[in-house]
Amino acid sequence: MDNHHFLQTALVFLLATVIAVPLTKRFRLGAVLGYLIAGVVIGPQLLSLVGDTAGIATISEFGVVLMLFVIGLELSPQRLWVMRRAVFGTGLLQVLSCSLVIGLASYYLFGLAIHAAAIIGGSLALSSTAFGLQILAERKEAGSAYGRQAFAILLFQDLAAIPLIAAVPLLASSDSPHGFDLQQSLRTLGAIVAVVVGGRYLLRPVFRFVARAKAVEVSTATALLVVMGTAWLMELVGVSSTLGAFLAGVLLADSEYRHELESHLEPFKGLLLGLFFISVGMSMDVSLLLHQPLQVLALVLAVLLVKGVLLWPLGRVVGMLNRADALRLAVLLACGGEFAFVVLKQADEQHLISLPQHGLLVLAITLSMALTPLLVMLVAKLFDVSAKKSTREYDEINTEAPRVIIAGFGRVGQIVGRVLRAQRIPFVALESSVEQMDTLRRFDTKRNFNNTSLFFGDPARPDMLRAAQADKAEVFVLATDDPEANLRIARLVRRQYPHLKLIARARNRQHSFKLMDLGVDEPVRETFYSSLKMTRKTLEALGLSSELAADRVERFRQHDIKVLKAQYLVFDDETRLVQTSQEALNDLLHLFDADDEPSAEREREKTTPEPLSDQG
Repeated sequence: MDNHHFLQTALVFLLATVIAVPLTKRFRLGAVLGYLIAGVVIGPQLLSLVGDTAGIATISEFGVVLMLFVIGLELSPQRLWVMRRAVFGTGLLQVLSCSLVIGLASYYLFGLAIHAAAIIGGSLALSSTAFGLQILAERKEAGSAYGRQAFAILLFQDLAAIPLIAAVPLLASSDSPHGFDLQQSLRTLGAIVAVVVGGRYLLRPVFRFVARAKAVEVSTATALLVVMGTAWLMELVGVSSTLGAFLAGVLLADSEYRHELESHLEPFKGLLLGLFFISVGMSMDVSLLLHQPLQVLALVLAVLLVKGVLLWPLGRVVGMLNRADALRLAVLLACGGEFAFVVLKQADEQHLISLPQHGLLVLAITLSMALTPLLVMLVAKLFDVSAKKSTREYDEINTEAPRVIIAGFGRVGQIVGRVLRAQRIPFVALESSVEQMDTLRRFDTKRNFNNTSLFFGDPARPDMLRAAQADKAEVFVLATDDPEANLRIARLVRRQYPHLKLIARARNRQHSFKLMDLGVDEPVRETFYSSLKMTRKTLEALGLSSELAADRVERFRQHDIKVLKAQYLVFDDETRLVQTSQEALNDLLHLFDADDEPSAEREREKTTPEPLSDQG
């Protein structure tokens, strides 16, 4: 490829990526689908902007090698041991059951050879790690029960992909007229032992030696050398290069250089992996969707249904999820995955499957991945509707008259409650989230929390406040994290219980203004005091003395409170609000300039400011 064509090809790839990937991520369809669409558009199926597809595919395969190395780095023995039940329980059963059912269907229903059926079953059993983790992160459900179970299954699938990739050439050799190649198997085993032993005793001293040079580019070059070296060694003995890269990653998973290696390789991995998916898209036979639409759609539905039907009972029985979470798990992991592209490409090259079979399977996997975000959103909406129709009754409040009522028992409310409990001050906490109540009662059984001061109920309802004996309380702490609910409760308390001192949590300045409108004198902005403490630590890190840093932060705190009260008078006038903000900044600059004068410094020495306490 000459220089002109190289630059043209590079520009085409970059332009397609810049357009397609942001569009698919905007619609929550994931970056992988964006790369695949970009490949289809610039490939021979549509615009034919890139000619050397074979050369591009060869270069892009190194992205898969780097991905396997980084996955190996993540699989430290300690991490696997902590998650052993979910990873080697649900994950193992999912891969085995799906591989077996899909493999048997391929063998008996479609008449494929046993080795081809085994490879197809194993590859289609894998789900998309990129899609799954991205969807969980976007929906903030990675820490949920089904999110943790999904992560464990995806982790085992990443592990299972390695022997599957390594098995392709072995199955191809045993499928040849010469039968099983014992010499080849021994060479493979010897190479694996050499990588493991050599990596165990050589890699760390090498990285220690390189680290002394304190040159980032040399560390990056060393990381690439390790990956490429192990990949080359494996390829030399006729095994997939990805297996060598994965083994090198596993060997370094517990080393002190793990995070440094990952940061050095991440840019290369991202770019080359994107190039790999683009090359997959370029090789995709989209015309099959036009000529054989029923066959393609039937295959997509079959994959989604078979995996979904097998995942649901696994989530229920092994993962101990409720029905809703088990269904969400099944929908999330029913699609095909990016490792299937790697395995099927190798199977095609080794002539285990035919070119039409490869094209049909790749197209079906891509469509299943495209449907997954839509199915996840549909299931989430269905369960949101059912959640609103929940018939769970609010708790009956039977307790002594409290001095404090806390509305909302999340992060903020719990801290207030813990201090009050330590001071033996009676309080009643009202929490309207079923999930939060379940979590609190699960982790606080020793104190019998649910029978003393925490109750399931909506603090925005007058009858709940009456039951909580708000008329006998002294202080009402408004700690809910929903600004609208916060304002509703504040209006109710101010109207029906004007004697209560109202301590209200505020999301931001605008929320503070609305609370001040309701008569709350000093709303507590939830990140204000923690931000002040971070500012003080930053000033100290820059060389200011502890006393001067504390003084500057305290000056700012007092100044900002005055500004908040001044802006409250004009908060509905945007022009005046902007003007007061600019005036406040100028005033603060003059204030700090005055503090730097010698007379101010002598005054500070006489009266050292009180250190800022942890209030956030």
